[in-house]
Amino acid sequence: MDGEIPQLRDGERLQAPSIEGAKAHGSLQIALLTILDTRMPREPVASQPPPALVLGIDAAWTAHNPSGVALLQRAAEGWQCLALAPSYEAFLALAAGQPWDQNRKAQGSEPDPAALLEACKQLAGQPVDCVSVDMPLATTSITSRRAADTAIASRFGPKGCAVHSPSAERPGAIADQLRERFAELGVALHTTTPARQGPALIECYPHVALLALLNRNYRVPYKVSRSAQYWKAEQPPVAERIRRLLAEFTAIHQALSQRISAIPLSLPQPHEVSTLSSLKPVEDMLDALICAWIGIEHLEGRTVGLGDATAGIWVPQALTNHSPE
Repeated sequence: MDGEIPQLRDGERLQAPSIEGAKAHGSLQIALLTILDTRMPREPVASQPPPALVLGIDAAWTAHNPSGVALLQRAAEGWQCLALAPSYEAFLALAAGQPWDQNRKAQGSEPDPAALLEACKQLAGQPVDCVSVDMPLATTSITSRRAADTAIASRFGPKGCAVHSPSAERPGAIADQLRERFAELGVALHTTTPARQGPALIECYPHVALLALLNRNYRVPYKVSRSAQYWKAEQPPVAERIRRLLAEFTAIHQALSQRISAIPLSLPQPHEVSTLSSLKPVEDMLDALICAWIGIEHLEGRTVGLGDATAGIWVPQALTNHSPE
């Protein structure tokens, strides 16, 4: 039968091929080894997930404040951080081969989606699959509180994670233009309607994301500008507030590092920090990483959109009682 090693009858001997036969049909040894090789069991080849790219943006609601930016790539060994910056300007500089000068104050600017996507290609060699942004976004102009904001407040307000109500002024045109420009570039906003094909633009909310990331039951007190309110009754001195903020930064950094490798961010020690404001760029970069982590969860089908067809805030599925849309 084809493919089987021939069996010899009693008294028969296996004859070596002649030189001419070897030339015509190849070596018998090679033939036998080939037959045996085809019968040897093979280890199954593990399927590798396709490469993917996520851009996380902790977007400022005004142009004069900086926005943290993080770029993550899925490779064979898992997700890794390719770039992390405290502002749009610093992120674009990284793509141009210019490292961020930590002694220079991060500058605010309006987002330029085309420049950001081009920088991602420069850094990763592939287009973005998901852009995850901490900013109100909608398919229509935002003028007041949305169904998405109400849904978050209803579900997570008791955990201290209600959202600020957006208006026509804040974030206003910045959010509308960001969504419109990304759509023109092929990155469409995902709301609670069935998932669209192609790269996704999603809105996230780091405060809610941290409940899942850190397995907390109440809002994580890590915002620099809110540190006086967090411990209002105690009124701890600035040095103590810095210590407490850095303790939360460390918990966030460690949780992210369990899911994302090569995060290029070293946290300072409390004695190295003299002012609260110097921690703001660190907070912004951590927020950008949290946004990017939600982008990972979205790509891998572990998020749920809360809102309606015009706007949805995407939260970890683990925090809800139903499956993803």
